[in-house]
Amino acid sequence: MPELPEVETIVRDLNKKVKGLTIKDAWTDWKKMIKKPASFKEFKKQIKNKKILKARRRAKYILIDLSQNKTLIIHQKISGHLLYGKWKVKNNKPISLTEKIKKDPQNRFIRFILYLNKNQLALCDLRRFAKILLISTNQVENLKEIKELGPEPLKKEFTFNKFKQTLKNRKGKIKQVLMNPKIIAGIGNIYSDEILFKSKIHPEKRTEKLKEKELRKIYDSIKQILTKSIKLRGDSMSDFRDLQGSKGKYQTKHKVYQRENEPCYNCKTKIRRIKIGGRSAHFCPKCQK
Repeated sequence: MPELPEVETIVRDLNKKVKGLTIKDAWTDWKKMIKKPASFKEFKKQIKNKKILKARRRAKYILIDLSQNKTLIIHQKISGHLLYGKWKVKNNKPISLTEKIKKDPQNRFIRFILYLNKNQLALCDLRRFAKILLISTNQVENLKEIKELGPEPLKKEFTFNKFKQTLKNRKGKIKQVLMNPKIIAGIGNIYSDEILFKSKIHPEKRTEKLKEKELRKIYDSIKQILTKSIKLRGDSMSDFRDLQGSKGKYQTKHKVYQRENEPCYNCKTKIRRIKIGGRSAHFCPKCQK
C-alpha cells in the first residue's frame, strides 16, 4: 500500500499538474469504489464544472479541494496510484494515449477517469480496493476516517515532546504501534521496518519499555527516513508509480525491508523476517537485539 512518501509525491505532482483545471466529466468501470454520494450518476452531477483549487494529504488519503465547497477524497489502498495523461475508452476499456504511461504494464488497470479541460486524471488499481468520496469541504475533518487519524509525523508541531506524549501509555510491540494510523499517520510496513533498523530497535520490543534515548532515535529516524523517501519520489518495490507513470527510487535504498536472508549492510548478519500481527517485519538480529 502506498505510504506517506508515496502519497505526498502524488499530492505535490497534482499541485503542479492539475491545480486550476476544471472537471468536465467522469468515467468508471467500478462504481462500487464511489462511496459518497450514493450513486455514480449523482457523483458525476456534483463534480461537473468544479475547479481544482489544491491537493493536500492526510495520512494516506489524497484530498483534492474543489470550488463550491467540495472535496474529492481518494484512498489508493493496496495497489492504487493516480496518473495524469490521456486515455480513450473503447468497449468500456481505457486505452492509454500517453507513451510513457503506456510502456509500464503496472499502469494499465484504469478504473476511474476524471476528464479535465486539459488532459485527464486517472486512477489505476489492479485489485479494485481503492475508494473515492466527494463531500463538503467543511465536513472533511468530521469524516470518521479522517477524524480518527493520529498526528502527521513530518509537521513542525510533531516535536519530540509530542511524539513522547503520543506514545505515552501505549502498550504493544513498537512495529505495530508505528503502523497504527490512529497513533501516528501514514507509516506502514516499509517505513516501520526501515525506521526501526535505523534506530537499532527490535520490531518486537514493547513500546512501554522504550527508554527516552530509544524514543529519540525512533523519532529522529521517522523524520529522516520519510523525508529521504519523499526526495526519492517514493518506493516502487511493488505497484506504486507517480503521476507520470514513473517509478520512485526509495526501493534502491532498503536496509532491511524485503531483504530476508541477505547480509546486513552494517554487520553482514542475515536479515530475518518474522510475522507480527499478521504482517511481515524485517530486521537484523545483531543490530536490532
